[in-house]
Parts: sequence; C-alpha cells; structure tokens
Amino acid sequence: MEEVEWTGRPKPEELRVGLISWAGSYLTFEAYKNTVTATAKGLGRKQTWEILVSNEHDAQAVVRLRGLQGLYLLCEADGSLCYGRPRTSHHGCFLLRFHRNGKWTLQCIISGRYLESDGEDVFCNSRVLSAYHMWTPRPALHVHVILYSPVNHCYARADPTMGRVWVDAPVPCLEECGFLLHFQDGCYHLETSAHFFLSHLDRLVPQPSTQTAFHMQVRPGGLVALSDGEGGMLYPQGTRLLLGLGSKPHRGEEWFILQRCPTWVSLRSKTRKFLSIIYDVEVCAASEHITPMSLFQFECDDESPTLQLRAANGCYLAQRRHRTVVANGHPMEADTFFRVHWNCGRIILQSPNGRFLGIIDNGLLMANATIPGPNEEFGIRLANRPFLVLRGRYGYVGTSSEHDLMKCNMDQPDCIHLLPCRQGIYHFQAQGGAFWSITSFGTFRPWGKFALNFCIELHGSNLLTVLAPNGFYMRSDRSGTLLADSEEITKECIWEF
Repeated sequence: MEEVEWTGRPKPEELRVGLISWAGSYLTFEAYKNTVTATAKGLGRKQTWEILVSNEHDAQAVVRLRGLQGLYLLCEADGSLCYGRPRTSHHGCFLLRFHRNGKWTLQCIISGRYLESDGEDVFCNSRVLSAYHMWTPRPALHVHVILYSPVNHCYARADPTMGRVWVDAPVPCLEECGFLLHFQDGCYHLETSAHFFLSHLDRLVPQPSTQTAFHMQVRPGGLVALSDGEGGMLYPQGTRLLLGLGSKPHRGEEWFILQRCPTWVSLRSKTRKFLSIIYDVEVCAASEHITPMSLFQFECDDESPTLQLRAANGCYLAQRRHRTVVANGHPMEADTFFRVHWNCGRIILQSPNGRFLGIIDNGLLMANATIPGPNEEFGIRLANRPFLVLRGRYGYVGTSSEHDLMKCNMDQPDCIHLLPCRQGIYHFQAQGGAFWSITSFGTFRPWGKFALNFCIELHGSNLLTVLAPNGFYMRSDRSGTLLADSEEITKECIWEF
C-alpha cells in the first residue's frame, strides 16, 4: 500500500483557543454590549477566538483574533477594547509572542501596548511587560482528540497491554488513537480510550495525579508540545517511537498537530456482511468479521447532506463506469460525493447519478437501484468510539454534584459508554456502570437499572443527533438541563462528538 498523508489543512475549529488571564478568567466578547471582558470562568462560545495569522517567525507572529460571530478584537486609541470590524490594515493586529512557560502576550501593533486584564475589564494601557499581560491559551477543540507527529508522519497510539503510548500508527482508524484531553488547574491530563492516563514515567496509570499533569505550549495551526514543567518534553523516542519525556528532542520532534478524533464506521449489508476493500480497490460485502479493510472514515459537511467515505487505503469510494463503486477516488472528485438518507439508524447512499448503492448477487457494491429497498440499506456502527463525549451549544454533557439530573453546560464532560444493540441503536451507560434513565419530563439520570434504546444518526464528520427512548430528540437547553422533548431536529439537537 502506498504511504498516504492523512493530515490535511487545519480545520477552522483547530485554530481556535480560549485565552485565560492571570486571574483564571477567560477573555470574553459580550456581543450585545459590544464590549470585551475577562470574567467568565469557563470556555464557551463567547470565550472562543480564532487566531488568524498574517506573519509568523520563530517565537512570534502577527495575528488578529476573531470571535465566532465573525467580528474582531479591536484596540482603540484610548486603550479600550471593542468588538467589531477593522477600519484599517493594522487595526486589530497584535504581535503575539510565545513564551517558554507556555504563556502568550498580545501587543497592539499600532500603540505598542499589551493586552491585559484586572480580573474583570480588559484593556491595552501599558508598554512595560508584566505578569498581568500573560495569557494562557487553551485549545477550544473538542476534548476527544488525536495527536499527529509531522516529523514521524504517524499518530500516537495507546497500548494498554504494555501500558505505553507509541507514535507508530500511520492511519488513525483505531480507538487506541483517540485521547481525551482534560484541562485542570492550568495543566493537561491525557486519557486513553481505555481510561488510563499518561504519566511522567512514560507509563499508563489508572488515576490522574500531579504525575499525569502536563504543561502545554500552543502555536496557531493546532501545533502543541507537552512538558512536565521542569525541562522535560514529551516526544517519540527510540526505534519503536515510545512517547516519553526527554530533554533533547531533534528537528521539532516535540511538536504534534492536535486534531479532532475522526469518525470511522463499519457498514453492514442485509446479509450481515461487512463492506470491505478487496483486491486493493473493489468494494464487496464479503466479510463476517471487521478488519482494517472494513473501516471507512465518515467525512460529511454539516452544511450539505453529502458524504465521502475514505477507506484505509487512503482513497475514497467513487462511482465509476458501469455503475460500479470502487475505492480509488480522490478528495475533490464529484464521483466521491454521495447523498445521505437515514432510516431508523440505518443509512442509504445515493450516487451522483441519482441511483442508490446496493449489493448485487456477487457481493459487489453497485449504484443500480432507482428506488431504495432492503438491499440499499446498510447498518452503520461507530468503529473507533467505545464511548461518546457530547458537546452542545452550552457546553459538555455531564453530571454535577449539585444536581441529580444530567446537565449540558459542563466545562468537563462525562463519558457515555456505548453498548451496541442493533444497527444504529445503542444503550447509554454512565461512568459508574449504571444505565441512563429518562423521566416523564424528558430529563435524564445516570443511575438507571435497565438499558434503554438510543438511536444515533450522524449529521457531519463529528456531529450527530440522538433520538431518545421517549421518541423525542435529545437537545441542550439554555437552563443547562439535558432534555429530550424536540419533535424536529433544531440547532440545539446537534451534538459534537
């Protein structure tokens, strides 16, 4: 198999950060007041900034900060800050400096004054650098991530049997390539899919502690480096590329590209056989067991109902002559885009010529049917996700010691363990081992005795909806309570995972 480069251009969400002041509060835009403050204690939509780089060199860059509403952080002549559109080419530009302790400083290009906070208000008054001008960047990316080494062209992979992490996976299709990045007290804890934590001793341990806390350096573009704060950097070492602490990384080995964990799925025909790649490019429903050739990366633009399926050989499924579907497509080919239809957790794919994909008598995948039937329905299952971490409009889904109901506005998430039941249907299991239960009011508790059916449908590369056991869609509510009371799919029903 040819070596395939799986990491492309950074996505917009991979360039976004929250900025934490010396007081522990986040830089926040208040759109209705057109003001900027630093009072929020958590990272939400109003605390998320996209870093737009116009010039970068070594330890500094010229940048603009853009909020999610498309407006910019602007410094005025009197040192006050507002939120709007630049009036000149340098208006809203800052000189961003990266400091060895992982902190950032932002200096207004026009006035030369530094961005600072008094714990509540934000302004640019002083040209003399001090601790009050230091900001800690926190990636605003969803916490379920993968780590790619651009030097070694491989992804980090946890090995629970040996209790180590290796940087040796060329394709991030395994659940062991996914990590949860926990932010706590200014440090990061890296949790594996089997719920172990990487420690300073280069081993996986069952509980987070000071020995699993890492400091992070962040660069625009999703580049991060992790250290122990005492001179040790985390980088691949030795012939097997063990991820461990050391003091002498070469050629930028300590830098990783931080990305969202991709979605890999398996597809199953009505004969209960998995779609697989055979003879390099042919797609056939032949295998009764999942193999790496039975996995497909689910790439779907949330703005359109079209889907691309990328096989482990690095190519996309594409419709070719005589309506055959083979795995030799390239990213921008029109023949690789299929229209998605959902039917009770099962998926129907429509080719660019309007015909539906189905399995013919010899097991090959073809775009034959003008009307979809059982042959054109495929069971779909998440292949690299033993659990879900859901983030909605107001925060993560999780539990709070102050409430007995599931919340949807948490800064730190809970893992929802998935127990597959039928194609597209899952049981939701809480972290303690009990099942999710639903009340007559459409709220949820995490200590049910009986497993309930939840139907998952994918609406983007990392977006989904959940149809709850009461027949309503699960949604986030402004009050912070997780609810299942929506008959239609609204923005509050879309979950990032």
